[in-house]
Amino acid sequence: MSQTSISFGLIGAGIMGERMLRAALDQPATALRVSGIWDPSAEAMERIAAALPAVAQQPDAAALIAASDCVYIASPPSSHLAHARAALAAGKAVFCEKPLAVDLADARAFVAEAGERGAVNFPFASSPAVARLRDWIASGVVGTPERISIEVAFATWPRSWQVDAAGWLDGPAQGGFTREVVSHFLFLTRRIAGPFADLAAKASFPEAGKSERRIEATLTAGALPVTLTGSVGTTAKDDHNVWTLEGNKGAVRLCDWSHAERRRPDGSWERDPEALSQNEARPLALRRQLEGVAKLTRGEKHHLATLREAFDVQEIVETILKSA
Repeated sequence: MSQTSISFGLIGAGIMGERMLRAALDQPATALRVSGIWDPSAEAMERIAAALPAVAQQPDAAALIAASDCVYIASPPSSHLAHARAALAAGKAVFCEKPLAVDLADARAFVAEAGERGAVNFPFASSPAVARLRDWIASGVVGTPERISIEVAFATWPRSWQVDAAGWLDGPAQGGFTREVVSHFLFLTRRIAGPFADLAAKASFPEAGKSERRIEATLTAGALPVTLTGSVGTTAKDDHNVWTLEGNKGAVRLCDWSHAERRRPDGSWERDPEALSQNEARPLALRRQLEGVAKLTRGEKHHLATLREAFDVQEIVETILKSA
C-alpha cells in the first residue's frame, strides 16, 4: 500500500455517495485518489457518468474492492455489513455510512471481527462547530457539566431533498429520522460525555408501513442525564435540531448542524462569530473526514468514529425504535 496516496473506492451512488465522491475528487492526488464507484442501479451510474465522466465506473462490488485501499460504503443500511466484510476479507480498510447496520447481533459480531480496520462516517468528528463547542467546554464556559438535551424536528420525512430515496428512508426496516439524524447527535453525546446506559424510550409509528413520526427518550451518557425528543410535522423547517450541554456555570449548544452558541449571563444566546452555514461547513468537515480515512487506511491513529462508537449509537437507536 502506498504511503503517500490512498486509493478510495465508493459503493453507492446516491446522495451521500456523490457528496463523498466530489469531496474525494477535491483531495490532493498525492494524498487520496478515487479508484472508482459502483452502484447496482444503472440509473444512478448513468447520473454519475453524466456529472463526473472522468470517474471510473467499476462493474461490480468485487472489482471496486479489488481496485481500492479503502472502501466507502454508502448503500442502504441492510447491505452495509456484507460489503464491509467483503472489503475486510480482501485486506482493505472500510469507511461506512451510518447506521453501521440495522441488525444488532450481526453488527456486534462485525465489530468484534473488524477490530481497528473500520470507521463510520459521523461528520461531527470533523465539524468546525463541534470543535468550537469543545474549545468552550475546555475553557470552563460550562463549568461542571450537568445535563444534555437533544431536540430534532422535521416538516416532513423524508426531507425534501431525499425524496428519491424515500422507498427505504421512510420504511421501518432501514429508514426513519432516528437512524438518519438522531444517530449523529447520539454520537456527539457519546464522544463528549461517555458511554450510554439507563435508556427509557417510546417511539410512535402512526402510519402503517412507514417509519416513526415521534420519539421520546431518557438515558445517561457517562454521568450525565440526557433527554431526547424527535418529531415530524412540528416545524416549518426541512430540518431543525438543537443539541445542548448545560453545566453549573453556563451552557453551550449546537443549532441546525453548524451553529455553535453559548449562553450569556442574561440567558440569551451568543452565536460563534465564525459560525458557518451548513453548506459552508460541510466541505470542511468532509475534507477532514477524508484526512482521517487516509490515516485509518495506513493503520495510523485517527479521529473518525470508531466501529465501537457506531455500534453503541446503533444499539440505542434500535432500542428506541423497538419501544413502540
